[in-house]
Amino acid sequence: MSLLPPIPAGTESARPFVPAADFDRSKRFYETLGFEKLVDGEVAIFRVGSSGFILQRYDQKAFAANFMMQLMVDDLDAWWTHITALDLPRQFGVQPPKAPAMQPWGLRVAYLYDPGGVLWHVCQRREGAPQD
Repeated sequence: MSLLPPIPAGTESARPFVPAADFDRSKRFYETLGFEKLVDGEVAIFRVGSSGFILQRYDQKAFAANFMMQLMVDDLDAWWTHITALDLPRQFGVQPPKAPAMQPWGLRVAYLYDPGGVLWHVCQRREGAPQD
């Protein structure tokens, strides 16, 4: 039995602040990927599925180069087709995405980089495991 009070009702989500060296280019990158922009001002808030993040005007190369995001998807092959069709390296000058492969920790993952160097892990959700 816990002696701590429960979290207040209406608590919805936790959203990380993602760094952007070139804020406008990063916004276009995420819009091109198909993420929905909810707010556009001093920060930009994006939603994808039931989650999201806050894109910030923050240029700290070492931080961005070590920042990672994970996107869990039901159909990684469809996402890979989507990602490669966008030709992100040509459009945004980013590193080429890495094709889906099974990782030692048990998830099949494709990788892509945003314009600031943030590494995205696009992961195939395991059947029956909504939260890997």
